[in-house]
Parts: sequence; C-alpha cells; structure tokens
Amino acid sequence: MTQMNSADNDPVKRRRVFYIPGYDPIPPRRYRELYRKEGAKQSEISDYDLTLKPKSGARFGWSVDAQIDGVETHSEIDVLVWSDIVQSSMDAGIFQTYWILIRTAWIYISTGALGALMKLRRGPVLAALYPVLILLVQLLIALGLGWGLFALLSGLSDGILIQAGATIASAALIYGVLRWFKRKDGKFFAYYLMHDYGYSARWRGAEPPELIARLKEFQDDIAEALTQDWDEVLIVGHSSGAHLGVSVLADLIRAGQVPERDTGYAPKLSFLTLGQVVPMVSFLPEAKILRRDLAYLCARDELFWLDVTAPGDPCSFALCDPIKVTGVAPDDQKWPLVISAVFTQALSPELWGTLKRRFFRLHFQYLCAFDRPLSYDYFKITAGPQTLAERFQDHVPTPSRIDTPANTYTEMAL
Repeated sequence: MTQMNSADNDPVKRRRVFYIPGYDPIPPRRYRELYRKEGAKQSEISDYDLTLKPKSGARFGWSVDAQIDGVETHSEIDVLVWSDIVQSSMDAGIFQTYWILIRTAWIYISTGALGALMKLRRGPVLAALYPVLILLVQLLIALGLGWGLFALLSGLSDGILIQAGATIASAALIYGVLRWFKRKDGKFFAYYLMHDYGYSARWRGAEPPELIARLKEFQDDIAEALTQDWDEVLIVGHSSGAHLGVSVLADLIRAGQVPERDTGYAPKLSFLTLGQVVPMVSFLPEAKILRRDLAYLCARDELFWLDVTAPGDPCSFALCDPIKVTGVAPDDQKWPLVISAVFTQALSPELWGTLKRRFFRLHFQYLCAFDRPLSYDYFKITAGPQTLAERFQDHVPTPSRIDTPANTYTEMAL
C-alpha cells in the first residue's frame, strides 16, 4: 500500500514519468542528452532550475530535481525502450527495402487508407511519400549510370565476352551506387522512414507480434508505479509512441490496475501525446485493437489526456482528434484535449527561420526549448509543480482542430 499523497490542490513534489519513443533505432541515452541540453536552454530562458542525475538499475532513465515557480520537485524519468525491436525491423538489405516499399505502397493504396489520410493533413502523407520518392530517384540514378556504363562498354565490340563483361560491370555499378546512397541515409532518411511506415503496414495495422510482449512489460512498469508514493504518474508518447501508449493505458485500466483516487492513496494518472501519427495506423483495415483502445480510453475518468501537435510539424497529424477522425468516438468522449504547440508563435522568427525546413528536427521540437514559450513547456510538464490536469484545466480545444470522421475502417476488436 502506498503512502497518502498530498491534497489534490497541493503542488507536485514527486513525479514518475514514462517516456515512450517513436520508431527510433537510436539508443535511449539520446533522450537523456536531449533533455539535458534543451532543459538547460529552457531553464535559462524561463528562469528556473533543473538538475539532472543518471539513474541506476536495469531500466534506462534519469532523475530531475527542479525549482520551478518557487517549488522544489523531484521527477524520475524512464524511457520505455523498444529500440531493439526497431533495429531488428530495420535489418534489411537494399533489395528487401525496395520490396518493403512496394508492399507498403500497395497496402495503403489498395485499402483506400492513403486517400482517406489525404482528407486530413497532406503534410504527413507527403512525409510518408517522401521515402518512396527518394528511393525511386536513387534507383533511377543507379539504373541510369548502369545503363550508361553498359552502353559505353558494349559499344566497344559485339563479342559475347565484351557484352557479358559490360553487363556485369553495369550491374556492379548499379549496386555500388545504391550502397552509397544507403550509407548516406543519415542525410536522406529514406531507408529509415521507409522502414518506419512499412513496420505497421506489414501487419495492415495489427499489433506486430514482437511488440505485444513488450507492451505488456510497459503496462506492468506503469502499474507498479501507480502503487508507489508519487503525486503524479505521467506517460508521454511521442510520434508512433502515442498509439503504443493508448494501447498500454487501455489495457492497464481494463485490468483494474489503476487505484481509485477516492481513497486518497493513488497518484494522478496523466497521458501526454506529442506529434502523434495515430491515423497512419488506425486507418488500416486490421487496426481493430487500436481502434477499440482509442474508443475505450477517450471516455475514461481514470486519467487526463492532452494531445499536443503543431501545424508546423509536417510529420504529425496536426490538430487531428485521433478518436473522431478514426471514426470511433463514443457519445461520452472526454479525451484528448487537443491543443497546438504553435511553433510559429512560441519560436522567435529567427529560430523558426532556421528550423522550418528541417522537417525531422521539427518533429522533435515538442521535446525541446522554446525561446518564446507559451502554455506548452515540456520541462514544466515533466518536472514542474503542477499535474498535467492542473496545468491545462482551463484550456479549451484548439478551434481549428480536425474532428470529422475520415476513416473507411471502423471495425473494432471485441
């Protein structure tokens, strides 16, 4: 049994944060370094103090001691890691990647999901088409160079050996050019993004088998924290980590693992989704479990759910209510509260000018410092003296949000 928490209107002194990354093969220490670097910037801008310390133990994370708005708080932040699964799914050669391209494009086009997604936001759909276009351009360049070499060598003679040698040389050049592009993918992100979109599409929206056991581990970790002496347990889902968080929390509540707060012994449960891409999965025909979890979670009293996106982030479905656009909103829907991070206002013209064409970087801006901060401040949310509900209790949904159903598939799992 936990110790009794402070009253609901008292400041948060102890918080547990679980961060669920998106489809990212990079080790989780990246997120600690990002938090350290950007937190220092935001502290200087907003005049508060953050002190980070590494955590010991099997799970990767860090602790934060903060003094914000005159209140001292302690937060323990854990990364719920699935980067090993991402790395495994990306372990594909050049030709297998082109097969994934064909398969993914066919699934989104043949099911009508691509057309339905275009009715919402063109930005994330164009972002999804970007790796397809870049990979095809790379292939055309390689084929063009290979054909040029073949024409040059085969023109030397009509002999069989010359022709065979020209064919082998041109094939080697084509493969070499494609390998060069793959090695340079840190600049293009074509292979990375292709595997990202192909991961969910492979199962037509169903949960990948290797993820099911990992999500159960996440659920158990959060359930354990809810039995401990914390004022708030906050789950943060970024990008595709948002829809993973939906399923984890839905299972958590269905299993009765959220203690009732009317006894006065339970932490507040909060859910923050950032830069969500839920429709990319929920619009696929076999995403029946996700659609069920969306419909269930959005009506629960056990949590407060805030969804933050920004039209300036072309990789997210900005200001789209993920439940309504998926077409599974119940009559008693409560969540999420959909607001904008308004990049164009919270970032100075100078900083916005340097970032607005760096699309991948903008997708991570939610985790970074704003030099003209407004209501959204990632570091105040994760280390400040207010719960998520208290901080945003007076906010109203962004008027320009998209809440018109657009999904062809609304069947849900039982």
